[in-house]
Amino acid sequence: MTIPKERHYSERVGWLRAAVLGANDGIVSTASLVIGMATAGASLTGVLTAGVAGAVAGAMSMAAGEYVSVSSQKDTERADLKRERRELAANYEAEVEELSEIYVGRGLSYALAREVAETLMHHDALAAHAREELGFTSVNRARPLQAAAASALTFLAGATLPLVAAVLALPGQLTVIVALGSLLALGLLGGLSARIGGSRMTTGTLRVVFWGALAMVATGAVGWLFGVASV
Repeated sequence: MTIPKERHYSERVGWLRAAVLGANDGIVSTASLVIGMATAGASLTGVLTAGVAGAVAGAMSMAAGEYVSVSSQKDTERADLKRERRELAANYEAEVEELSEIYVGRGLSYALAREVAETLMHHDALAAHAREELGFTSVNRARPLQAAAASALTFLAGATLPLVAAVLALPGQLTVIVALGSLLALGLLGGLSARIGGSRMTTGTLRVVFWGALAMVATGAVGWLFGVASV
C-alpha cells in the first residue's frame, strides 16, 4: 500500500512569510502615503503620483532587502556545510559518535542510535549531519530569489488596492474610502494568511488591522499638520 505524502503548514513558511510581509507592507505603506498626501491638501494627481512612486520604490526595496537578507542566511548555511565536510574528512569516526549522541539524546538506546547513525552516514554523511546537527531541511532552506520575487510582486499587488480606491473615491471622500478599503483588504489578508498557516483567523485579522490603522492615523496626522502649517 502506498502511503500518501502528508502536507504540513510548515512547508509553506518560506514563501508565505515573504508574501504576507510584501502584501501587508504594500497596503499599509501606500495607503498611509496616500492618506498623508490627501490630508496635507495635495491634488488627486499629486496623491496618485506619490502613491505610484512609493509603490515602485517599496517593491524594489522589499525585493532588495529580502534578497540580501536571505542570501546572507544562505552564505551562513554554505559556510556551515563546508566546515562539516572538513570535519567528516578529518575524523569520520568522531562524527559518527556525535550523530549517535544526538539520537541518544532523543531517546534511543546507544546501540540503536549507533546503528542508525552509521546507516544514515553510509547513505549520505553530509546530509545526515546537515539535518540532525545543523537543522537544515528542505522546509527552511534559504531561497533568495524566491523570497525577493514573492515580496516584490505581493507588495505591488497590495499597493494597487489603495491606489484603485483613491481613483474611485468621490470628491471629499478619498481619505475615508482609502482607509476603509485598505483596512478591509488587510483584514482579508490577515485572515487568509492565518488560514494558510493553520492558525486562528481572528487573531491574524485583528493583528494586521490594528497595526495598519495605527500607521494610517499617524501618517494622516502628519499630513494634516503639514497642511495646516502651509496655510
